[in-house]
Amino acid sequence: MVPHLVTALTGPINELEQRILESTPVIERWFRLEWMEHTPPFYSSVDVRNAGFKLAPVDTNLYPGGWNHLTPEMLPLAVQAAMAAIEKICPEAKNLLLVPENTTDTFYLSNLAQLQRIFYMAGLNVRLGSLSNDIKSPKTIELPGGDKVVLEPLIRSKRRLGLKNFDPCTILLNNDLSAGVPGILEDLHEQYLLPPLHGGWPTRRKSHHFKAYEEVSKRFGKLLGMDPWLINPMFNQCGQVDFNADEGLECLRSNTDALLGKIRRKYKEYGINEKPFVVVKADNGTGGMGIMTVRDAKDIDNLSDKTKARMAVGQAGQEVHEVIIQEGVLTNERINSAVAEPVVYMMDRYVVGGFYRVHATRGVDENLNAPGSGYVPLAFEQSAQLPQPGQKPGASVPNRFYMYGVIGRLAMLSASYELEATDPDAEVYE
Repeated sequence: MVPHLVTALTGPINELEQRILESTPVIERWFRLEWMEHTPPFYSSVDVRNAGFKLAPVDTNLYPGGWNHLTPEMLPLAVQAAMAAIEKICPEAKNLLLVPENTTDTFYLSNLAQLQRIFYMAGLNVRLGSLSNDIKSPKTIELPGGDKVVLEPLIRSKRRLGLKNFDPCTILLNNDLSAGVPGILEDLHEQYLLPPLHGGWPTRRKSHHFKAYEEVSKRFGKLLGMDPWLINPMFNQCGQVDFNADEGLECLRSNTDALLGKIRRKYKEYGINEKPFVVVKADNGTGGMGIMTVRDAKDIDNLSDKTKARMAVGQAGQEVHEVIIQEGVLTNERINSAVAEPVVYMMDRYVVGGFYRVHATRGVDENLNAPGSGYVPLAFEQSAQLPQPGQKPGASVPNRFYMYGVIGRLAMLSASYELEATDPDAEVYE
């Protein structure tokens, strides 16, 4: 099974798509059995890259923003998934407290308005409680398009968190805690806090996630009789790096060299005539910060001061000392000649929608989550759960999106493994 490299948006990874479509009943049963044993993250989004010869997740977000990019056609799926998620956690819930990032960026606030809409339609009163010290009374912010959000100050009692005249059973974080865990969120034993605090970046590491994904992809590859490399980005990790002091760069160089060698061997095995590259990024944190592309390990000896300064600081101004070196996955998806990557959105165990992240000035081997990116909705209204059997690979839009949804759910399953492994309250059996 050797996929062909195709560079058009309509060009599929033919053999991989065919194998996945032929195996739909097997795949869905496998996922069903996994979800009987494991709890999916409350919500998540996954950045997927389609290289034509490989389809793999490159990032999994447990506090997804960007819900405003879901089209109205996608909302029924999101509402149904929200109902399923809430019923499992707190069936009698009537109040949901949403705790957002500390920002007044209208783009991000539009995402909150969409989340409020989804949970309101799922039958919940939803209000926004801000962690910002600047919010001392309810603050209404008008948004483009006619929406508005009201940010309110949080009120903490001994064991519960709420707002004035608002006592929620469930608290939903839309804040990845990059700046650390605020004390106001700790020790809330009487309420459900989702995702859990150990899902935030003070605890979470991308290398833990992709180690879990590696195991999941091996099992999935065995299930389908395929090489798991076709859906898995290989990686290494360095835990003691200081870009400002030039410390730990030898670890970075040797691990980069080793990983490039492994990728070269895979490219040779599959007859792929592309130059391998790796992406070095902060092992914790998100937002497209602290990322660089490396094609030759020697480049690490010659990093400019500007690059070092950029790599030394992650989101919320946190210093970067741990990095993941990830196999670079090209994106050969295009929208109007601009490079694009699909982003799959999930709630509970369901794919509910997504969009293409598009960047007109970035290359096929570059990070697209950067200033200047645009967003084009994926046509998930045809449902990522409804592949069309009998269609030729690439001939059917639902088939392509079904494949994205499978990869997204594999990453989501890996996140559930990851959260179980890092849960401080989990019982450990000897």
